[in-house]
Amino acid sequence: MSAEGFNTARPMIMHIDLNSCFATIEQQSRPLLRGRPVAVVNRRTERTSIVTASYEAKARGVKVGMRVSDARFLCPDLIAIESDPPKYRYVCRRLKSILEDYSPKVRMKSVDEGLIDFSESPIDIQQRDLMDVGREIKQRLREEIGEYMMCNVGIGVNRFLAKTAASLNKPDGLNMITHLNLRQIYENLELEDLNGIAGGYGRRLRQVGITTPLEFLDAEESILVSQVFRSKCGSDWYKRLRGWEVDDLDFELKTISRQYVLDDREMGYDEILRRFHNLTEDLASKLRAQQVRAHGVRIYVKTYHAGRWHNLYRQNRAIDDESGLFEIVRGLLYTAPLPAYEIGVTCYGLVSADSTQPDLFGEGVRVDKLTSAIDDINQFWGPRTVHSADTLGLDQFMKRKIPFSSTRFIV
Repeated sequence: MSAEGFNTARPMIMHIDLNSCFATIEQQSRPLLRGRPVAVVNRRTERTSIVTASYEAKARGVKVGMRVSDARFLCPDLIAIESDPPKYRYVCRRLKSILEDYSPKVRMKSVDEGLIDFSESPIDIQQRDLMDVGREIKQRLREEIGEYMMCNVGIGVNRFLAKTAASLNKPDGLNMITHLNLRQIYENLELEDLNGIAGGYGRRLRQVGITTPLEFLDAEESILVSQVFRSKCGSDWYKRLRGWEVDDLDFELKTISRQYVLDDREMGYDEILRRFHNLTEDLASKLRAQQVRAHGVRIYVKTYHAGRWHNLYRQNRAIDDESGLFEIVRGLLYTAPLPAYEIGVTCYGLVSADSTQPDLFGEGVRVDKLTSAIDDINQFWGPRTVHSADTLGLDQFMKRKIPFSSTRFIV
């Protein structure tokens, strides 16, 4: 450790961030959209929120999370496009394939972000200038995925600094942060520019007189522990800011969830139950894909008159089949206040499918064989090739979307 406590090792972590991911992919696949303000949405209505905006739209004030109707006041010629998940999954997988050519230790942090740890790369790759590798990845992105694709590349001694470097000079930036330029980088940032410092942490820091990243860097570790974060988190931030790795963690899967904003705000019980059935089909397939089963099921309903209502059930036997999950949901929904405008289901109490006790009476074996056959068909021919007749016709409303925060079900 240096005198100032900085990590002086050679930077070996690279963070790759696709620029305005979904919007850029749409512009790549539809050349007529290039150079025009584009917004990607999950539903084609004026009151839906924007998931991603192209740089042409951002330049005119359009922001992620803004309603389309509000965005049109700033940008009347905004082109709103419904999201196309298969297209984004394809790009995510292709990007991961490119990154894996450089190291066996690659992690997709989200649909549009990937990380390479070069410490486990072959020697010939480790000996290369990583700035040159970054330029090569940018070029391969254009050649192997599409000429309109752009990404920011950041290189650092830990994951935090690599991601910080990847946030600079957007779009299409390439930056490296080391102990030599770290203070200069922090000097040009705001507190909320630091990944992980949301409004809450920003307010805590300002309450003790820390108003800039440089002041954050220079703060004593004891102050961060006892007065700002009031936990070990303060020590983690002290190390993280100086380039020491504290974020190389894998988190256990604890829940699997699906939510849906109803397509009709005056929908009756039977139609809402059908949509819950659709959600449980998807959850069951996700459980099996992750080779886990659930002991508990929780549902919620959001209404205008009663707020958020929820109900839950936990049983000794862990399940992963659609029929079992749906029967639980049916029982939980019976007392829900309706009408509603949003519904959701969560499976919790997850355990490994291999660790569950075998069914002594054979019914579970028959269910497992049936669901396995259905999974094989849907894997080969596409999602929901085989599904419950009760959910027939719902695909036009309940289209599967891609979460930004996880690639567990994509790659």
